[in-house]
Amino acid sequence: MKKRAKPSRIGRFHFDTLLVIVTLSLLIIGYVMVASSSLHLGAKLNGDTFYYPVRQSIHIGLGLFLGYCIARTPIRIWENSGQWLFVCGLLLLIIVLIPGLGVKVNGSTRWLSLGGVRLQVSEVVKFFAVIYMAGYVTRHKKFIRESIFYLLKPLMLFATASLLLLLEPDFGSAVVIMIIAMGIMFLAGARLSPFIALLSVGTISATLLVYFEPYRMKRVTSFIDPWADSKDTGYQLVHALISFGRGEWVGVGLGNGIQKLFYLPEAHTDFLFSVIAEELGLLGVLTVIVLFTLLVWRAFEIAVAAEKVGERFSAFIAYGLGIWFGFQSFVNMGVNMGILPTKGLTLPLMSYGGGSMMIMCCAIALLFRVNSEVSEINANKPKERSKWASA
Repeated sequence: MKKRAKPSRIGRFHFDTLLVIVTLSLLIIGYVMVASSSLHLGAKLNGDTFYYPVRQSIHIGLGLFLGYCIARTPIRIWENSGQWLFVCGLLLLIIVLIPGLGVKVNGSTRWLSLGGVRLQVSEVVKFFAVIYMAGYVTRHKKFIRESIFYLLKPLMLFATASLLLLLEPDFGSAVVIMIIAMGIMFLAGARLSPFIALLSVGTISATLLVYFEPYRMKRVTSFIDPWADSKDTGYQLVHALISFGRGEWVGVGLGNGIQKLFYLPEAHTDFLFSVIAEELGLLGVLTVIVLFTLLVWRAFEIAVAAEKVGERFSAFIAYGLGIWFGFQSFVNMGVNMGILPTKGLTLPLMSYGGGSMMIMCCAIALLFRVNSEVSEINANKPKERSKWASA
């Protein structure tokens, strides 16, 4: 009796070589630039030159450990727990607003302190938002295409999350989670007419939020003409643009930047891209842009592969992660280059920050998991025998 071929081992993990190279490149470049932009800051504020590089290495280590745990977790577990995770995210947004629990930095209460590590709650909510929306469009794929009610239903939850984020305040993160939600619904086949109407309402709402909030209005006016008030509202953008101007083609050299020396605020976090521009020049800027482009492209490629094998939830996880990485990196780089108003969004996998780094590592690990399960399904497919072989 002829024995049947044994299927491939279920526990095998499939790595995506390009994704590994891109992720490691962003982590390494980011770490080197964080170190370059923060040595003087650590010496002045903490009496330790290597204060920020050491802490960032701990953040990356914790992120890789959490990422390993995420990568070993089957996708079905995420699919079954998506709704509860989003509820937990909303609870975290409420907790961070309770006096005495949330950590206030630069006028915003966005962080919770856990074991000495500041966790930015909005980053956790973004991660949960991708999982929740992927599950929602998978469960209601037919109704999303036919009924506007099924478009509005999740957006009401996201509007609640956005309201809580605005109370911190964190306008940038509120925009990101709405973009994630609407992007996934669009890719799930939502009709264009109600989608345009929702986008119009969102745009008008965002405009009103800017108009009626003085500090946001100042950011917009300073963005339009930063040189008009270069010592106050336009200060950050002016020095960011000077960084780009000094960098020219190949930069002034690693560690030789001047703007990071107490001229450019938040040089190791929100404005790390400007330090890259000054010290590594156009070459460094283009390298980072290409790496993020490859990351987003690969996420969408994995999503398409998941759809082909019928794994809709996995596909929309990958789509959502690709939208998140692409939009947030675009906004951060756009702010640094002066093409968008200032927003407090980090550069994924690169900027200094414990919570941001750990969550981004988890997000990348989830993308690796999707790719691994899709690759395993393809590997276990019976190979078609050609008519010539059967003959």
